[in-house]
Amino acid sequence: MTLTFAAINAAQPRGKSYKLADRQGLYLFVAASGTKSWRYKYDFGGKEWLLTIGRFPDVGLADARARHEEARALIRAGKDPVVEAKRQKQTQITATEATFKKIAEIWLTEQRPLWSPANAKRVRHRLENDIYPCFGAVPIASLDGAMVLNALRKIENRGSIETAKRVRGYIRAIVNRAKGERLVGREALHEIDDIRDALRPTPRGRRMPALTSLTALLDLPLTVDRSTGGRFAAPRPDTGAVGVLRAATWDEFDEIDWSRPDAPCPRPVCRISSERMKLEVEDKGNAAFGHDVPLSTQAVETLRAVRILTASSRYLFPHAKSWSEPMTDSALSSLYKRIGGGRFKGRMVPHG
Repeated sequence: MTLTFAAINAAQPRGKSYKLADRQGLYLFVAASGTKSWRYKYDFGGKEWLLTIGRFPDVGLADARARHEEARALIRAGKDPVVEAKRQKQTQITATEATFKKIAEIWLTEQRPLWSPANAKRVRHRLENDIYPCFGAVPIASLDGAMVLNALRKIENRGSIETAKRVRGYIRAIVNRAKGERLVGREALHEIDDIRDALRPTPRGRRMPALTSLTALLDLPLTVDRSTGGRFAAPRPDTGAVGVLRAATWDEFDEIDWSRPDAPCPRPVCRISSERMKLEVEDKGNAAFGHDVPLSTQAVETLRAVRILTASSRYLFPHAKSWSEPMTDSALSSLYKRIGGGRFKGRMVPHG
């Protein structure tokens, strides 16, 4: 005979615990205190086991029977319901603790060896400034497309259209990492993929402003020389370069006698190591990818002039506030905007 809702409600404490059987090992346990809970006694692996399904009335009769059937199905599949219940509970706890930021930090640590230091810093900066404040504390299993799109819209609204697309790629990679840990399903990736079509199109690129007339090209270095910014020594335009040059160190220049300013230099050279070249990460440790730049007479003269000012620093162009660091990557751009009463602003940039 199976239980009814009326019989369950009518069950009262009797001074000691007792059971009300339902069917196939499922029963209602009534404690001496009056607390009622659903339990399932079963055989597995030659032993008798007990699964506590939940308390009544939180778990009603129909729900208890449904969970009882699920447990029986597990047994038929050769799985212990108690073990599976513990595993499911641990998965739920892990999913709650696995916030987006926690998984993102793991992903950043794993990717760092594959990136250049500058790229690693850039990706971290974007996550810390644009993403963590929005949903860094959200369990990654609870992340949805609306949250992601809202964060990306904020980036777009400040005019950083391409950055929004890149950040979406970072988020997808992090969620994919979580999928590998079975913290999210494949549908989580589908939501982020769908967002791609909702982002604004990237504006057409335009050429960097650059001086093209001979008069202007002659005027620029003269104006730089007269400014407080000093002279910028470019070994050769095709070295790529503002990034490599601004962090150049004196020990990279060879075959120059610094103690004799008038001494001839038959073969002056700038030796740029592979670590500082714009290469794939795996090639940066290969000395064969270093780059030797022959220096012109004019470049050597400029270097000697600069050395009078910055020889006490490791860097040719030290930071204005700390000579133990190189000048910032925005220093040249700021110089072009400032000198000559601002007449080069919008007309010339370092990459022009």
